[in-house]
Amino acid sequence: MTAFRSLGIDIGGTFTDIVIYDHDAGTHVASKVLTTHEDPALGVIEGTRALLAAAGIAASSIVRVVHATTLFTNALIERKGAVTGLITTSGFRDSLEIGRERKYELYDLQIRNPAPLVPRNLRCEAGGRIGSDGGELAPLAVAEVAECAQTLVRAGCESIAIVFLNAWANGAHELAAARIVRERFPRVAVTTSAEVVSEIREYERASTAVANAYVKPLAERYLDRMADDLGALGIGAPLLLMLSNGGLTHVEEARRTPVQLLESGPAAGALAAAHFGAEDRNLLAFDMGGTTAKLSLIDDGEPLLAWGFEAARQRRFVEGSGLPIRISTIELIEIGAGGGSIARTDEIGLLKVGPESAGSHPGPACYALGGTQPTVTDANLVLGILNPDYFAAGTVRIDPAAARLALGTLAGQLGLSVEKTAWGIHDVVSENMASAARVHIAERGRDPRRYSLLTTGGGGPVHGHYVAKKLGLKQLICPPSAGVASALGLLAAPARIDRVATVNMTLDGGDFAVLERAFVRLEDEARSVIAATGLPLAELRVARAGDGRFAGQGFNLVFDLPPGPYDRGAPSATAQTLAASFERAYREKFARTPPQVAMELVNIRVTVSAPIPGAALHSAAAPAGSIIVTSRRRVYFPEAGDYLDTQVLQREQLPAGFDFAGPALVEEPGSTLVVGPGGRGHVAASGNIVVALG
Repeated sequence: MTAFRSLGIDIGGTFTDIVIYDHDAGTHVASKVLTTHEDPALGVIEGTRALLAAAGIAASSIVRVVHATTLFTNALIERKGAVTGLITTSGFRDSLEIGRERKYELYDLQIRNPAPLVPRNLRCEAGGRIGSDGGELAPLAVAEVAECAQTLVRAGCESIAIVFLNAWANGAHELAAARIVRERFPRVAVTTSAEVVSEIREYERASTAVANAYVKPLAERYLDRMADDLGALGIGAPLLLMLSNGGLTHVEEARRTPVQLLESGPAAGALAAAHFGAEDRNLLAFDMGGTTAKLSLIDDGEPLLAWGFEAARQRRFVEGSGLPIRISTIELIEIGAGGGSIARTDEIGLLKVGPESAGSHPGPACYALGGTQPTVTDANLVLGILNPDYFAAGTVRIDPAAARLALGTLAGQLGLSVEKTAWGIHDVVSENMASAARVHIAERGRDPRRYSLLTTGGGGPVHGHYVAKKLGLKQLICPPSAGVASALGLLAAPARIDRVATVNMTLDGGDFAVLERAFVRLEDEARSVIAATGLPLAELRVARAGDGRFAGQGFNLVFDLPPGPYDRGAPSATAQTLAASFERAYREKFARTPPQVAMELVNIRVTVSAPIPGAALHSAAAPAGSIIVTSRRRVYFPEAGDYLDTQVLQREQLPAGFDFAGPALVEEPGSTLVVGPGGRGHVAASGNIVVALG
């Protein structure tokens, strides 16, 4: 019988995680390799080849490949995308810079808005106009579109975004302009706003379309290269991509709209937390890697979803300081706090950590690859938390002396000992993450005491104990193989597609036959994309939602809608049902509704998802009666103000029901769980280690 194996690949800023999961046996093998930034596919292919050889697995036995990456996000943040041009409606050349004409910091005289991805000299106007009702007010100026394309290509553009006014109502002019550009310049990537985000609000739609155009050539080259290289390894399985919403799609859809993948890496971590959190369905998922840390809320077993986010913020926690991207995404907060985050002193001599990172090259000083600046990983090594002989399962050579030397320079600037400096770095980065979590939880009106902290990533288990204590959380949960949990979470993801369209209708006197046809059109479009994955999908799940508001309001509230059809029965009854759904959501968020105000439905949303048969993941503790071998290591803990003799346990030896008291370390390939003094660990039947914080 042929084994059913899946390959999960998660490219991070420092490490690339590779997992091969055997669905029949419920076992997996994994590897962490340094990310090759100059050519990310190179690290993936070499790491996969080495893992297949080490585990004795035939490449032909892999039937599914799932991939998440931060490559496109990084290109956006670092401004390393394609030279991009914009063709837009006459008079709207500067809409990308005008934005909402709103200062995100009212009293900051030195405020800097994020620079547009397309500079003004690469923005071009063409005649023609579509009205807000979708009717043509003026025909498209075909000659002007062709002239714009010629000008932009001569200026070096390899990608062009086409954004016309009111294209959400009628995209005919955009499609016609796209045909003109493709006929004349077939090698230029073309993006139309209507195909990326077909909803109202011109600035947000333009920003999203331009972002898609900016990363599209990079995505096309990278995904083609990845598919070819995997095929050369003998892996003939389809390549699936993780979307920002936690679902999977096929390569062609990812090549068409790569903007949907901007948050694919962080989404995988949240999905993994939801899947592995058997002991509590209300979780704060904490995924810390080498470059960044991600935090997301899991309510009743489901990650919270947002319908847009801001990329490349000028100020990390300030709304309005980034580029608006209108895609569905798992709601999370991301900060520059990882193992490679660099520690330094600021202008007045205070200790700061991040967001600058040493990345994978040169990496932390202890990697001995040329890095000399002290990082979080160097500090954790000096504190005794990390085992230099077992770092990343021994795949990365570690030099403890280099770590101490780098910290010594910083310690001299601070006037502290190397040990106190190392703990300061550990504590500052933990406080940075706890502060971000407080903001994230408070903004959603949640009580942190309801949640358990579930830690994943190479650094999550290392810092989770003290992050949870700072937040006053009730317990800490660490799943098996926490260091590669995101890559494992990819393999549990369903196929999923979200679609949105603007309808702009009031419920009183609305045409529900038109509304139903709009929903059906979106559902059919989403079904066709899922069908193109080629996966044997057992069942499709369709969910409807809407963006509603009371008449006169300037913001929308996304709310769940009952299943259709809506064109059967009395229109008044349908209106009451939909209005009641909106009012329930409105009261949940704001506690009360305004009296006797009509409700408007602005946008409609459709989610079509399908679980993948046989893709369930299983994890368990070691068998009863396993021989538990402990060692001891001196580890620094602030409660003692010194190093303590600490027991060190190996994760694969711990059976269900095993209890232990802190201080303790639990080592496994890819991560180390810290249990401080006063904490008590328990190995659950699921294989998770549950730590009561005391």
